[in-house]
Amino acid sequence: MKAFQHFRTITQHKILVMQGCFKIGLYKQGLLHDLSKYSPTEFVVGCKYYQGMRSPNNAEREIKSYSEAWMHHKGRNKHHYEYWTDYSMDGRGIVPVPMPKKYVAEMFVDRVSASKIYLKEKYNTSMPLQYFKNGKAYYYMASKTSLELETLLIMLAERGEKATYNFIKTEFLKQP
Repeated sequence: MKAFQHFRTITQHKILVMQGCFKIGLYKQGLLHDLSKYSPTEFVVGCKYYQGMRSPNNAEREIKSYSEAWMHHKGRNKHHYEYWTDYSMDGRGIVPVPMPKKYVAEMFVDRVSASKIYLKEKYNTSMPLQYFKNGKAYYYMASKTSLELETLLIMLAERGEKATYNFIKTEFLKQP
């Protein structure tokens, strides 16, 4: 088990997300981001499956065909689109619902921060967009949420972090 390495990785990630959330005025979300990763349900799995270059939840999923840690995490953290599903009233079953903008913004910061943590010196501002595009066909995300996130990721790739964070703070979060 790699407890120290996992603790260091999730703490570095949490600090990056906190800094990003503070830049856009989401102070409470920055402070509370991913606290469930320190719970026994998530932390022990993270230590057991730690690899350093990707989420340990994927390694757990490869072994067990699902990730108990991920199931716990997504159900407690509103910045994950998987949290935002509900039963439809028209017989379609469980459907994705649009995320409030403050959680879309936190999801954006989370993806940027995760890319920095896992890619280290290979990171550039187009990497989070590429990751999104690679998985987009498999996401069960409300189309409005997907469009908002992709727009922010494109802006990051084209205009950089400072301009994108400024846009999120001064325009995106002020829109209805």
